[in-house]
Amino acid sequence: MHPIPVRQFLACACVIAVAASAPARADSGVTIGGLVDLGVFRGFDGVTQVGTVQRSNLAISGYEDLGGGLQAIFRLSTRMELDTGASEGTGYKPLWHDESTVGLRGAWGTVRIGHAMTAMWANDWKFDPWANFNRIASPAWYLWHPLTPSDPYVNNGTDEYGRLDNGIFYDSPTVGGWTVRLSGSPEHRHEPGATGLPYSAVLEYGQGKVAAMAAFERNSRGDKDTFVAGKYTFGAAAVMAASDDSRTFDGSSRARAVTLDATYRLGAATLKAGWGRQRLDADLNHFASLGADYALSRRTTLYVSAGRKTGAQANAHTSFGAGMAHVF
Repeated sequence: MHPIPVRQFLACACVIAVAASAPARADSGVTIGGLVDLGVFRGFDGVTQVGTVQRSNLAISGYEDLGGGLQAIFRLSTRMELDTGASEGTGYKPLWHDESTVGLRGAWGTVRIGHAMTAMWANDWKFDPWANFNRIASPAWYLWHPLTPSDPYVNNGTDEYGRLDNGIFYDSPTVGGWTVRLSGSPEHRHEPGATGLPYSAVLEYGQGKVAAMAAFERNSRGDKDTFVAGKYTFGAAAVMAASDDSRTFDGSSRARAVTLDATYRLGAATLKAGWGRQRLDADLNHFASLGADYALSRRTTLYVSAGRKTGAQANAHTSFGAGMAHVF
């Protein structure tokens, strides 16, 4: 990897310094936070390494009260590889790859513009024990949305899975447990293969012990994804299931996946189990995983994770490891 360009590093440092030194006001606020994570693990390639298991990020967010229940908001977030200190995706991802948005929030909901996760990608994590975030154990990470990059024309030609450039993002207020989430871009892409405007729509329900989500997403190339998931919590346990159908724009390839997962809280520990099956064209792939988190505090967690891939593409590989995560 190449080091972060000096001008980008200095710009980031200046923004953080100004935000941290700004005087506090009753009608506005700026917060610096994020997640740092690092583990020791044996990867699916058989190599033992120190590295990222769950993605680390540094975020600056803020708001200003405009009166009448209206707020101006912004968020800047960058991701990094904690083992080397390098920015994630150095050389092909922008500095503020995680998010760079500004918007308004009121009784009618929240609207943001800029670069952020699409409606589907920003909410599917709620139906995976590892929050679609763990490179060892998350069935979602390996089985959901494989043929539907959210933006196939960014990152210097590398498909982006999760985020959208030049986007508009809307979250409705929650009424009776129901929430509508929408995202899209009004900009037409001019790259070869672009066929229309990208959009994503989510209908989400969450009340009491039950949570559910239905989503549809189309990227600017015309690839499509349909996602449905549910979760039921009873006492210290929770079970969740999801179905994902990912298709290329021309119908030449299709991936259908089903995942079943469970968690169980035992004092400061949370036990996790996951299973998934994916049919990618003529290939059948399976993924199974186990894990446990132990909360040392409200912000600091130790974890162990293990995952196993089997199928035409995986050739029965196993990964396992342990790590530490701290939220600040």
